[in-house]
Amino acid sequence: MRQSFPASLSFKGFLTFWLSLVVFSAGTTSAQQAPSSLPLLFDARERLAKPDLSSLVRLRFLTAVDFPPFNFTDQNGKLSGFNIDLAREICNELEVASKCEIQALPFADLKETLAASQGDAVIAGLAVTSDLRKQFTFSRPYLMLPARFVRNAKAEIKGDTAAALSGRSVGVIKATVHEAMLNAYFPAIKAVLFENREALLTALRDGKVDAAFADALQLSFWVSSQASAKCCALFDGPYLSEQFLGEGMTIMLRQNDSVLTAALDHALAALSRNGRLQEIYLRYFPYGLY
Repeated sequence: MRQSFPASLSFKGFLTFWLSLVVFSAGTTSAQQAPSSLPLLFDARERLAKPDLSSLVRLRFLTAVDFPPFNFTDQNGKLSGFNIDLAREICNELEVASKCEIQALPFADLKETLAASQGDAVIAGLAVTSDLRKQFTFSRPYLMLPARFVRNAKAEIKGDTAAALSGRSVGVIKATVHEAMLNAYFPAIKAVLFENREALLTALRDGKVDAAFADALQLSFWVSSQASAKCCALFDGPYLSEQFLGEGMTIMLRQNDSVLTAALDHALAALSRNGRLQEIYLRYFPYGLY
C-alpha cells in the first residue's frame, strides 16, 4: 500500500503534480463527471459505543511525510494530507482536539515508535499483515484502494463493462497482485505483461494495448496528467478484493489499547455517517477512485 505515487515521479514532482490537479479541479465545470462517493464501510444501522476518554492525557498520532496525497509536507512546510485531516476530524469527533498531536517520522521508524509507547496511533497507509497483527491491533478500515481498468480511447471496445475486454489485450505489471487478480477474475482477457508501470502506461498511451489493469489511485492521477496526452479514461469498476488488495487503510495501535481502538472505530463510523469522511475524500481525490 505504501509508495502510491508513480515510480516515474519523485516525491516533490508528484506533490507538485497532485497540487496542480487539485487547483485545476476547483475550476472545473458542472459538465464534467463528478467523482463517485466512497463505498459505505460502516452499516448505517450500526452504532458503535463511544468510550469514556476523560482520563486521556493526550492522543498522539504518528505519520510520515512521503505518501501524498495521504500525508506529506506541503509547499508551505505544513504537514498535510488525507490522513492528517482525518486525524484532526477524529479528534474533533471524540472531543479531544486540545489533547491531539500529530508527529511526522521516517516511515521505517513508525512501528518501533508505537511499540515503545512514544505515540498512540499510526495513520500512514501501513498495510495490515498477519505479522503486524501479532504485535499490534487495527481500527476498522476507513478507505479501500481499488483496482481499475483504464482504456485507450481509440480502441474499438463495444460495451462499458469488463466483459467487453474479453479476448482483447490488457496490460498489467507482471508478478503483482493486479496480475493475479486479473487472471483470477477475468480469465477471458488476454493479459500482456510489463516489467514496470512506466512501460505499461507508455504502451497504453501509444495504443500497443487496448487497456490496462492497475491501482486506481495511480491511474486516476495519470489519466488526468499531461503524461497521458488525453489518451485514455478509467473504464468499469472499481474492483475491491481483500484477498488480493488487503483490508484497506486502517489505523494501527498497540494491542492493549482496546479503549482507544473502540473510540477510533466510533469516530470513523460517525464521520462516515455524517459525510465528513466523504468531504475529506473529495478534497484530496477530486477525480475520484470509484
